[in-house]
Amino acid sequence: MGTGCDETMSKRKSKTTAGPKPDPAAADESTAEGRALAVPDLEEQGPVLPDRLPVLPLRADVVFPQTVVPLVVNRSAGMKLIDEVYASGGDRLIGLATQKSPEAEEPGPEDLYPTICVGSILKMLKFPDGSTRIVCQGLVRARLTALERADPYLVGRIAPMDEQAERGEELDALVHLINGLFNRLSDNVPEELQVAAMNTRDPARLADLLGSSLPFSIEEKQALLAELDVKARLMTLGQFLTRHLNVMELSTKIQNQVGSEITRAQREHFLRQQLKAIQEELGEMEPEAAEARELERKIRRAKLPPEARGEARREIDRLSGMHPSSAEYSIVRTYVDWLASLPWAKASKDHLDLKQARVVLDEDHFDLEKIKERILEYLAVRKLKKDMKGPILCFAGPPGTGKTSLGRSIARAMGREFVRISLGGIHDEAEIRGHRRTYVAAMPGRIIQGLRKAGTNNPVFMLDEVDKLGADFRGDPSAALLEVLDPEQNATFRDNYLDIDFDLSKIMFIATANMLESIPQPLLDRMEVLELPGYAEEEKVLIAQRFLIPKQLEGHGLTGKHLSIGDDAVRRVIADYTREAGLRNLERELAAICRKVARRRAEGQKAGTAVGADDVPSYLGPPKHFREVAARTGVPGVATGLAWTPTGGEILFIEATGMPGKGGLTLTGLLGESMKESAQAAMSYLKTHTKQLGIDQARFARTDVHIHVPAGAVPKDGPSAGVAIAAALISLFRDEPIHRDLAMTGELTLTGRVLPVGGVKEKVLGARRAGITSVLLPRYNEKDLVDLPEEVKADLTFRGVESLDDVVSALFAKPSKRPAKPKSGATRPGKPPGSKGAGVPRRASQ
Repeated sequence: MGTGCDETMSKRKSKTTAGPKPDPAAADESTAEGRALAVPDLEEQGPVLPDRLPVLPLRADVVFPQTVVPLVVNRSAGMKLIDEVYASGGDRLIGLATQKSPEAEEPGPEDLYPTICVGSILKMLKFPDGSTRIVCQGLVRARLTALERADPYLVGRIAPMDEQAERGEELDALVHLINGLFNRLSDNVPEELQVAAMNTRDPARLADLLGSSLPFSIEEKQALLAELDVKARLMTLGQFLTRHLNVMELSTKIQNQVGSEITRAQREHFLRQQLKAIQEELGEMEPEAAEARELERKIRRAKLPPEARGEARREIDRLSGMHPSSAEYSIVRTYVDWLASLPWAKASKDHLDLKQARVVLDEDHFDLEKIKERILEYLAVRKLKKDMKGPILCFAGPPGTGKTSLGRSIARAMGREFVRISLGGIHDEAEIRGHRRTYVAAMPGRIIQGLRKAGTNNPVFMLDEVDKLGADFRGDPSAALLEVLDPEQNATFRDNYLDIDFDLSKIMFIATANMLESIPQPLLDRMEVLELPGYAEEEKVLIAQRFLIPKQLEGHGLTGKHLSIGDDAVRRVIADYTREAGLRNLERELAAICRKVARRRAEGQKAGTAVGADDVPSYLGPPKHFREVAARTGVPGVATGLAWTPTGGEILFIEATGMPGKGGLTLTGLLGESMKESAQAAMSYLKTHTKQLGIDQARFARTDVHIHVPAGAVPKDGPSAGVAIAAALISLFRDEPIHRDLAMTGELTLTGRVLPVGGVKEKVLGARRAGITSVLLPRYNEKDLVDLPEEVKADLTFRGVESLDDVVSALFAKPSKRPAKPKSGATRPGKPPGSKGAGVPRRASQ
């Protein structure tokens, strides 16, 4: 609808009413700068209103009766309406309706407030910019009941509204209240408005005058216009005036406070500058300046690279201009202190004497030739090439095998500092890269913290339990380690807190893990993996006698005169009270024996105590473990398999039984998909090779087979039990037991091929701990036996198999005689007693 759009305008250049001034550039018409005052000589009785009147929409103003206002009309429909009404002569009446939304260009009935003011056009002026300006006098209130025409301008049906006014003390009191509130605004309103308010005696006219002239919102003005009860109108006006006064008083208070703060700050700055000049003349220095000077000295001593030095100087300049009470002062101070305390140019000198390094490594650990050779190779290349980048090694093996202690020994052999951080359970990427300085309590990551603790930029840095990193909504720490553990990238490692490159290429990183499968492949690809298998029983005995028992005696205030534990007692503890690849549980059990002896000593026992094999139960109670091979095997349908676990190798019993049925197969024992498929493949092979295996074909059709793997609460999976499952089924259908001392491992194909598997070293050691004497393993895994201890090779008989035919020929054959067990304390072949390293166990840590 094309209707006119009007806004108030004043031609007065004197003081304006309080409130925000509209921005002329923000609207498409000129805005009001003031308001005309009420005409005191108007007649009480207004003109007779017609039923229909042209309606002029107003964007941002409300016209009240008995007021004269200037309006600007710049929409085509509005200008056409003014031209026709003004040319018609007479009263020139129009309806002045306020828009609910000033943005509406063609307002309809829903866009206009229903209560309007009927006014008369007193004067019209045309301006060169195309707009029309009029002076209009409000006459009476009316209600816009309907819009009957929209083209070329709005024409609406109106109904007059009568005011309700009852004289009395209450009305006089309201008038007195309004005058009092208005007088408090006298400093913020034009003088003409004050005079007009003083000369207005009619309460209704006073309410209209103040409502139209004071800086109320459109909604508030429209509420006053729509109120017909004069008392209610005055009460509403009083509420608006009170709120407006409160806002003005609060605004004045805030302005005074801000001005006072600025004045005080300027005064303090001026006095501080004077004090600084006086201190410089006297040769004195305030604490802030002294602290900045001290930081500058630290930065010079740290020998920062150019980028870091420039950043440090910028921060020190900022710090010198801050007040110590500023919130940012401590943040900048901590940041500069971190820059100054990092070992940018401080490195420890490597011990490049290879013979001496070999001696140091042999003192802490015996054997481990691969690891020792790797360290000596690094030192050799370092001796020839000074700027060689540090290697990144990963020690993988069961818990308690000495992975962490190896890092300390390597650092001692190389003459470097040792730093260890535990990564187990870390979920936040910021633990590696640090937090941004914008965060509260931001800190660098653990890599930078470890370097600060080491004090050198080339320590041996151990990342413990790298396989136990987690990831959540805070990021993936393993992804952050990709840069740290890449020799091509870590020379420019950027911590989020420092936001400056730091060279990590001189660090020798060593990671430890129990399981390589849980390490992300890109991270595993950056590391050189060195595997540490579990300990043999002889090694555990030697470690206990040389290191663990002396350590526990000292820790419990005992000596060798107070307590002696024989080799046979240690063997019984190993066999009956521990079942592990490492040494931690063995050390705990030895500590329990020492505690009981220490208590007896504290109670007054004087004689020394010698603990033999028969005495162990009196100290440790009934045995916790027993060798169950003899009890579980020796019946048809039972085979012994070998399993790998993160804590070392274990034996695994496969039990198969048959019952009358229709050839069904049931699998129990919390088996994974791979293990179930291995059982199905073994069953299919038996059904298709009954003649070669000596099995009655007809039994399959009338027998339901149930395969169960004990320890049903423990999840089991993997294809390496395929050979053992097939052996149990063959034993069942041939009704012939497998030899008790035989264990086996290997993946079985549908054609009977035996494929290689992993974890052979750990599985063989687990078999030996369980009392197994003969092991069947894939022929391709025979190469994994090279690194086994000689004692293990002497105690076990190994047979490589390529197909299930080779397995069947070994299942029921008479096993070879078990070789004699070496005596306690026997040394390795080639090491005469008394020679260097003779009898020292593998990975035995002091």
